[in-house]
Amino acid sequence: MVISLLSGLLVGAVLGITGAGGGIFAIPTLVMGMGWAPQQAAPVALVAVAGSAALGTFEAWRKGLVRYRAAIVIILAGVPMTSVGLWVAHRTSPALLSLLFAGVMLIVAWRLVRAPEIVARHTYPVELDEHTGRFIWAVNTWLLFLMFGAVTCFMTGLLAVGGGFIIVPLLRQFTPLPIHSCIATSLMIVALVSIGGIAVAVIQGATLPLPFTLWFVLSAATGMSIGRRLSQHLPEHIVQKGFSGLLIVVALGMVFNAVMMKFSG
Repeated sequence: MVISLLSGLLVGAVLGITGAGGGIFAIPTLVMGMGWAPQQAAPVALVAVAGSAALGTFEAWRKGLVRYRAAIVIILAGVPMTSVGLWVAHRTSPALLSLLFAGVMLIVAWRLVRAPEIVARHTYPVELDEHTGRFIWAVNTWLLFLMFGAVTCFMTGLLAVGGGFIIVPLLRQFTPLPIHSCIATSLMIVALVSIGGIAVAVIQGATLPLPFTLWFVLSAATGMSIGRRLSQHLPEHIVQKGFSGLLIVVALGMVFNAVMMKFSG
């Protein structure tokens, strides 16, 4: 249990610094640390990710970093596409899906590591208000975020990965939003998606070990606070490279998983 609670700190810290990775780290640590089945660990992980991401969103909101309208548009546009992603996933080889997504993640990581200066001087399809730092909501802005929502939630349903791994690179590559605001906006999306996941799990009859869940949520929330404070003192290019490193780790894990599925099948 101590190891699992310590891992909760890690889950929250990684989520706070990068805006992604909560569920991918939380579920394996609960499976290994508590000896649970993934189905038993998933609802607890969702509660921890939702609670810590909500805390991170609140802290970032107070600093004016969260682009909440963009987050809401992305979620509303994406909800129907999650079911489409699930439908496609059930008709596609899991190993192939893992390899395809790992390839995409490695390409994104390579671009972020190799050329942050190119990203900085890129011409973007949307604009920010110079005084407020908020998006200027023209037609192309709405269309871009509707597309972001569709792509993010489709990939979430297709590959069962959190939205943070998808939305942070999309925001960074296609908008002039600074990396810290990309991460803060991602946290809001992760919180909302996780809350929806909790509701679905409860409706389907999932039960939570309340004392342990509470402690795990508190440890993840503490990690989130630590991660958010660390991120404020890290240069933007360091945060960007840290996120790229996380993408590489997860991509390699997905490749390993695909290879194991191939041999076991």
